[in-house]
Amino acid sequence: MNNVNTILTEVKKAVAGKDRILVWVLTTILARGHILLEDIPGVGKTTMALAFSRALGLDYGRVQFTPDVLPSDITGYSIYDKETGSMRYQKGAILCNLFLADELNRATSRTQSALLEAMEEGQVTVDGLSHPIPQPFTVIATQNPTGASGTQLLPDSQMDRFTVRLSIGYPSPRDERSMVLDRQGGNPLDSVRQVVDTAGLAAMQDEAAAVYIKEELVDYIVTLMGKTRNHEMITRGASPRATLSVTSMSKAVAAIQNRDYVIPADVQAVFADVVAHRLLLSPEAEARGLSAGSLLDEILRSVKAPKVK
Repeated sequence: MNNVNTILTEVKKAVAGKDRILVWVLTTILARGHILLEDIPGVGKTTMALAFSRALGLDYGRVQFTPDVLPSDITGYSIYDKETGSMRYQKGAILCNLFLADELNRATSRTQSALLEAMEEGQVTVDGLSHPIPQPFTVIATQNPTGASGTQLLPDSQMDRFTVRLSIGYPSPRDERSMVLDRQGGNPLDSVRQVVDTAGLAAMQDEAAAVYIKEELVDYIVTLMGKTRNHEMITRGASPRATLSVTSMSKAVAAIQNRDYVIPADVQAVFADVVAHRLLLSPEAEARGLSAGSLLDEILRSVKAPKVK
């Protein structure tokens, strides 16, 4: 994939010091997945989404989620057209290529659920009629840390539709200093140039999807998922959807590294970020201060990776 480094270079003009996060976001987009960013306000989530939309030539939509946001604000609604005497569909904010759902966990459960069909099926249904969402399509949702003022937990069905959960975190003092200085001459976002268009991005996604994965590696992924479902410290393990997400992300990692086949290291690299947010830990695990990440590391160590030639 010749454009990967160029895309990341453009995005880095607006987002400094977060190289790993940027690579992971681009990988998820290439895997046709969706991203959940769990972080405090003001660390650059919106800036990052805008930078990717510009570098990838994507139509961008954003909704700031609050308790008064309605499902129809997201999916759209029907309105009577007196000229034609029929109902006309007024499209919602989610009919775009890159949708930023800002502070999603401040919205009501009913509004949060408006995203489910769009994320899974690439369409919205209003008054019994389905409306396709432009492709490529990615949701980047942000949520404030659990317990923050005005927030509520996202439902499990919502969490399971996010391919990865990431956290940007505070910048280092050096990067924060650069952030201030870079804005002396204007907004760095204005310097981000388009690298590919939607057709070019779709071709990159097709290339990632076509990466070959051996049956031994499929068995490896299935075994890892089974371990999450039978672990004494995990009440609810990873879903079959998670299995598909690990596979697609592993392929995208391989494609970014200019390989047309998956190796065990690809699976191991994506495993925790894809699976951790889907698990429900047992009360004993929480009492002992165990995290989903530490349990997943234990599972990785316990399963022997196949040798792929």
